[in-house]
Amino acid sequence: MKKAKLLNSEISYEIAKLGHTQTLTIGDAGLPAPAGVKKIDLAVSGGVPGLLQVLDAVISEMCVEQIYLAEETQEQSPQMHEEIVKRFPGIRVDYIRHEQFKVMTRDTRALIRTGETTPYSNVILVSGVTF
Repeated sequence: MKKAKLLNSEISYEIAKLGHTQTLTIGDAGLPAPAGVKKIDLAVSGGVPGLLQVLDAVISEMCVEQIYLAEETQEQSPQMHEEIVKRFPGIRVDYIRHEQFKVMTRDTRALIRTGETTPYSNVILVSGVTF
C-alpha cells in the first residue's frame, strides 16, 4: 500500500504519466468533461469530496509549474480563489474566462470531478519538472 497522501490509483497513475507542460484538471461537480478526455469521477454528493481536499492530495505528488483559473472564480467565489492560490506560492497563475477554461480542458490528460458545489471551483494544473 502507498505511504503517501494520495491513495487513488487512477489519479496517481495519471500524474505519473504527465510530461512537462501537460495538464491535469480538477473540477467542481458541474464542470463538463470533453469527449475523449479521461474523467475520474470522485463526486459522492454535494460537497463530497471538496475540491480543496482533492487538490491537496494531488499536489502532494505532482510538480506544478503553473495553474489556470477562471476569471469568474475571483469574482464569484473569492474565498475559494484565495484558498487555491495560497497553495501555489511563487507559481504563475493565469486567468481566463470560464468559456475558454472549458475549451482548454479538451487538451487535459485527465479531468478529476469532485463533489464541490462552490461556483467556478476549477483549476488546470500544468506539470513542471523536478530537475
